[in-house]
Amino acid sequence: MPQSLSIIYIHLIFSTKDRRPSLRDQKIRGMLHAYLGEVSKRLDCPPILVGGVEDHVHTLARFGRTITQAEWDERYVWD
Repeated sequence: MPQSLSIIYIHLIFSTKDRRPSLRDQKIRGMLHAYLGEVSKRLDCPPILVGGVEDHVHTLARFGRTITQAEWDERYVWD
C-alpha cells in the first residue's frame, strides 16, 4: 500500500522583554540555544537550526506528528 509523506517545518521567533539586549554574552546565548534545541527535541520536533542575536531567538524545527502547534509553542517556551 502506498504511503504519503508530509513534513511540516515551523519557524518560531521570540524576543527578550522590551527587546532589551539581554543575550549579549556569547556563552549565555549559546547555552540558551542548546537548551531550546533540547526542549524541541524532547517534544518530538527535531531542531534544524536554533540561533539569534542579543534581543531575539529563531528556531527552525521539523514539526512532529504527536503534538499541536499550540502545545509546542506553550511547552517550548515555558517547559
